[in-house]
Amino acid sequence: VRLVESGGGSVQAGGSLKLSCVSSGYTFKKCGMGWYRQAPGKERELVSVFTPDDTTIYLDSVKGRFTISRDNDKRTLELVMNSLKTEDTAVYYCSHCTYWGQGTQVTVSS
Repeated sequence: VRLVESGGGSVQAGGSLKLSCVSSGYTFKKCGMGWYRQAPGKERELVSVFTPDDTTIYLDSVKGRFTISRDNDKRTLELVMNSLKTEDTAVYYCSHCTYWGQGTQVTVSS
């Protein structure tokens, strides 16, 4: 399984970004797929995921601002991030089972 993220960048607070993750190789139906992030000096945390039964879960602090979606035909997972805050600054990772992408940097400035 290979996961490749794109779409990170630098924006001002209140702005928007869309992250994309393209997967290749075998995918496991028993696993979910989603986005995590890690800010400097902090532990990696779940941002939003699809569970194996297709339920979506969001970190409380991003509810109402971030939206996760996927296109199974294109093997793509996306995360639309609106109303970005400085505390959203982190490296964002796509994950499936025990596999991780290389990460994409999101920087939100005040």
